[in-house]
Amino acid sequence: CTAIISRMVTKDLHKPISILFCNLAFSDLFTSFSGFWISVLFITKPDSTIFGSKDMLAPYALYTTSILSTIYNLVSIGTERYLAVAESIRTRFRVARSHSIALVLINWVLAFLFGCLPLMGWNCLHKEKNLSVLYSPFCVDYLIFITIPNVVAAFIVPLFTYLRIIMILRRRKLRMKACGQATGTYKSAEIQVARTSIFIWLLALVSYAPFLAGVIFDATNHQCPLDLYPSVYIFRNCTAVLITMNCLGNPIIYTLKVKNLGARLKSLKCISA
Repeated sequence: CTAIISRMVTKDLHKPISILFCNLAFSDLFTSFSGFWISVLFITKPDSTIFGSKDMLAPYALYTTSILSTIYNLVSIGTERYLAVAESIRTRFRVARSHSIALVLINWVLAFLFGCLPLMGWNCLHKEKNLSVLYSPFCVDYLIFITIPNVVAAFIVPLFTYLRIIMILRRRKLRMKACGQATGTYKSAEIQVARTSIFIWLLALVSYAPFLAGVIFDATNHQCPLDLYPSVYIFRNCTAVLITMNCLGNPIIYTLKVKNLGARLKSLKCISA
């Protein structure tokens, strides 16, 4: 919420990247609320989260939708940053506000389409075969279809785009240095992008890799849920905590930044006063 408000009160909201930042904050907020819904069901009906029930179908679907939206936003931000840097010397193509709005709509359509497939019938609510142990009543093949390509995209695309940005900045810095011009701006930008990209990649790795490992274990496991209780379900809850930590880390890395957090909060306080 702080990230959304701080973006809305600043004057650079009309920029394409700011639209993607705000949408990322909404996705993280959506993930937190849907995760809270699952937590309430775990407290009130703990057996339903182990053996599965119809009550868990909608919360898990919304949780999947919010996670997919976050992943698509992370990929979109990395792509937008690459296009902004790579195409900055060309006038034929510029990332406009309309492009960002269209990208946001596409992200949410894809997230709802893939995330709500279990509500449309792709579930194992009345089937014993191919039933997920960790995320019942989801089917194992659905979890594999959703998890593996999207988690790989969350790792590969941001890493590729930010590495390309660093290479472009370094190439321009060397070109300006050869011409005897000052390169301080490019050096500062290169350091900032490198630092940010490392944080982004490590945060995605820590947040989603355990969840991917859980899905792979779920696909290869053939034991009874009672035999896995409670250690595997504790691991499942830890993966949910890590995904929530990703929702807390994204606003700090992308929007607020640690060194600017105090100034942003102070400006919000002055505006409210």
